[in-house]
Amino acid sequence: MNRYKVLENFENNRDFYDTVVQNGIEQHRKGDAHVKISGAAGARVKIKQINHEFKFGANIFMLDEFENQKKNELYKAHFREIFNMATLPFYWKDTEPQKGLLRYDKDSPKIYRRPAIDLCMEFCKENGIEPREHALAYEMQFPDWLKGASVDEIKSALEIRYEQIASRYASKIRTIEVTNEMFWYDGKTAFYNERDYIEWCFKLAQKYFPSNQLVINESTYEAWVDVLRPTHRYYSYIESALLKGCKIDAIGLQFHMFYDRETEVKMGENLYDPVYLYQRMQLLSSLVNTLQITEITLPAYSNDEADEMIQAKLLEYLYSLWFSHPACEQIIYWNLVDGYAYVPDATPEKIRESQGNMSLGENAYYGGLLRFDMTPKPAYHALKNLINTVWHTELEVTASNDGSIDFRGFYGDYELAFELDGKIHTKQITLSKNGVKSLYIEI
Repeated sequence: MNRYKVLENFENNRDFYDTVVQNGIEQHRKGDAHVKISGAAGARVKIKQINHEFKFGANIFMLDEFENQKKNELYKAHFREIFNMATLPFYWKDTEPQKGLLRYDKDSPKIYRRPAIDLCMEFCKENGIEPREHALAYEMQFPDWLKGASVDEIKSALEIRYEQIASRYASKIRTIEVTNEMFWYDGKTAFYNERDYIEWCFKLAQKYFPSNQLVINESTYEAWVDVLRPTHRYYSYIESALLKGCKIDAIGLQFHMFYDRETEVKMGENLYDPVYLYQRMQLLSSLVNTLQITEITLPAYSNDEADEMIQAKLLEYLYSLWFSHPACEQIIYWNLVDGYAYVPDATPEKIRESQGNMSLGENAYYGGLLRFDMTPKPAYHALKNLINTVWHTELEVTASNDGSIDFRGFYGDYELAFELDGKIHTKQITLSKNGVKSLYIEI
């Protein structure tokens, strides 16, 4: 199967990219700043963006999980080089594998691909990365000790979980993903098929996380493939929850292309069609005007040069599309490294076998941005170039007679450097989509 066919929908929509996408990035991701620096008349001011307001991230499930320290350090270096957000593994069955036995502390017993939350929080704090919670009430990841429990018993245990997480992290983690993947047809517990599942989970979240951003999340098919109208299943159950008084602040959309090559070409007729994808975002953002692309896997299928280059081109097209939409605020890739992806029902022996075995589980898609040996793929370089170069502002201007400077740049944090009286001064400012654009700096 010729994989170049998957690029055709993008290549055939150059007009859309040149108008809607590029204009959207200019309009929605950049702003004008007016800064006045006391006593800086005529000074040359170097302006350098040091962080994005928009969040680009990945899951951090392999933090200190590799088979040697060299890989651990390379993983951290590659992660912090381009990402300012990390998805943390709050899966209930792994944060409380036995009732009452919690795994939040940094020195908690290890579980593969489930680093302790406090270890993740420490890494995020040290590197200026915003943590993201995933997922509070994900029924498919409820602990085994709840099997056979009544609905009331499950609700009671879940409320204890909410309270514990809120007490530890509500003030430190802004984004709280409440429910995830509600279209599994066989739940693990009696609660899964209850009519009030979504309503109950979100209203309880509002009680324990009143100041946090509450997110609903759904898998690729339900997020993107179902009918493009308000009878769309995901649209309908979000609308129902909102009508019942649930506080839903953002809609999460997964984008895992877990298909073989032939099916990818067929699915790509929609999922790689930028006009269709944009219309989908328009539809869902009419319900809740904040969208997050929460989990992304773009397959390469092999380490062949042609396959890796197609993965990189798809990434460039899709990220540009998502970044351009006014409602989108986060784009989260999933697995950073090949060979360490999810393998269903993996025993400890299967896990050891799975590492580097590209035929097992999600490894088969070669969906990482780094190869198993930690060398960056073209997709990694493409994303790094977008975030750190193409969507990055760095310039030098001359202050006017009253010390004023004006510039247009991508929303985020900036460092301003200038010389006064033989001394170099540096100041930081924030250019925000929602904040004040006129700033005064007094030396």
